[in-house]
Amino acid sequence: MSELVSLRGKAVLFDMDGTLVDSTPVVERTWKWWAARHNLSLEEVLLFSHGRPGIATLEQFLPGRDHSEELAELEHSEETQTEGILAVPGAAEVVQALQKQNHPWAIVTSAWRKLAEARVIGAGLPLPRVIVPADEIRNGKPDPEGFLLAAEQLGVAPEECIVFEDTRPGIDAGLSAGMQVVGLLTTFSAQELRYQPLIRDFRDVSIRSEGESLKIELTQR
Repeated sequence: MSELVSLRGKAVLFDMDGTLVDSTPVVERTWKWWAARHNLSLEEVLLFSHGRPGIATLEQFLPGRDHSEELAELEHSEETQTEGILAVPGAAEVVQALQKQNHPWAIVTSAWRKLAEARVIGAGLPLPRVIVPADEIRNGKPDPEGFLLAAEQLGVAPEECIVFEDTRPGIDAGLSAGMQVVGLLTTFSAQELRYQPLIRDFRDVSIRSEGESLKIELTQR
């Protein structure tokens, strides 16, 4: 079953991993060796880590330690692996439509800037004028700080922003920022996300201009 949902706004804010970019093979390879090193469940580590900064995962599973050395190892591993990175289906077309129609857009990600730029380029997507990475804010998702900063840098009111996210922490961050949020079923199931509207991926999205605003139509799943 599906239905058509319409949203109106002036800017689009995207999460990166699992939303614009499919980096699942790289992410899973990186966390697999870390989980094995500490005899942790890879499934539990991946379930928690999606949509959160890496340091949050280290502190969740190994609290009260100095994580600087391992964090540097994890970051180096992810920065140097680009094999298997792809754009999420339909993402390139949506970004091209936004650029062609001169609508502002940004990326708000739990990755650090160097990694974010490498993955966006590796997926064959253009870099937006505004990227808000985890290393340039104090509070990561589910805190709304990143989304609010992106809106400020774009010069668009939060309520005029439409957010695309694939994780519950990301969805909660967008909602806490007072923005319209669309969930993607690229990483978690509808039962796990517990949210509406939900789309399969960007093949379920169409964009057109309405004066200075944009209208986004979704085929909700």
